[in-house]
Amino acid sequence: MAFTLGPRALSAGYRLAAFDQIGSTNAEAMARARQGERAPTWFVTTEQTAGRGRRHRPWIAPRGNLASSILEVLDVSPAVAATLGFAAGLALEAALRRVSIEASLRSAGSDDMKFALKWPNDVLAGRQKLAGILLEAEAVGDNALAVVVGIGTNVVAAPEGTPTPATSLRSLGVNIGAEELFAELSDAWAEYRGIWDMGRGFGEIRKLWLERAAGLGQPVAIHTGGTTVEGTFDGIDETGCMIVRTSGGKPVPISAGDVYFGSAASAGTT
Repeated sequence: MAFTLGPRALSAGYRLAAFDQIGSTNAEAMARARQGERAPTWFVTTEQTAGRGRRHRPWIAPRGNLASSILEVLDVSPAVAATLGFAAGLALEAALRRVSIEASLRSAGSDDMKFALKWPNDVLAGRQKLAGILLEAEAVGDNALAVVVGIGTNVVAAPEGTPTPATSLRSLGVNIGAEELFAELSDAWAEYRGIWDMGRGFGEIRKLWLERAAGLGQPVAIHTGGTTVEGTFDGIDETGCMIVRTSGGKPVPISAGDVYFGSAASAGTT
């Protein structure tokens, strides 16, 4: 089965560059932007050999998983562009929900599988990581910002020995291909990108994201650099920072860090 854009993505003018194998879809997308590409374009593969996640951690997509990156060249500030990652999480959660329901109907199984969004950039199935999102931005030309949102999803296999235990759609009993998931993702992206609307719709994106947030109201510890902030996950603010309410009742905004919920917050592991 070949990669194709969904009908909504096609009508919205998105383009597609599909590869049998590639080092990194994010790197390819940014290279195209530097070369002058300005149209919104998806870069996808089922085998990525040199991808990376947050903090330059390797993100390898073995054959059958989905590595996808969307390039958008925008006239927004880097701070506003950063909030696009929340729209990406919503798009992926919606696509995963749709393919899991469709797969369940085909197999006459249960369709009540739930996915959650873990701040800042993961999608969980239960307590296990199913997908990760990496957003990168770079100035190109006059007043333009090339924003690349990389989305890696464990379709047929999950890595072992990761800080957060990982799972795959296949392990969850959702037997679909990366191509099927991508078609749904491209349409969901067009939907939530439209709601985001160059950052003007982040209030609605924030509301929708919080409805799907993992760990909201639970104990949380955020490790960033050599410091740790502990408290209760109270929400996200208008810039996308996590708000942690400490034991003294003080709200502390967190812009980046490794997040540990529940019992793992005190243990420092996930």
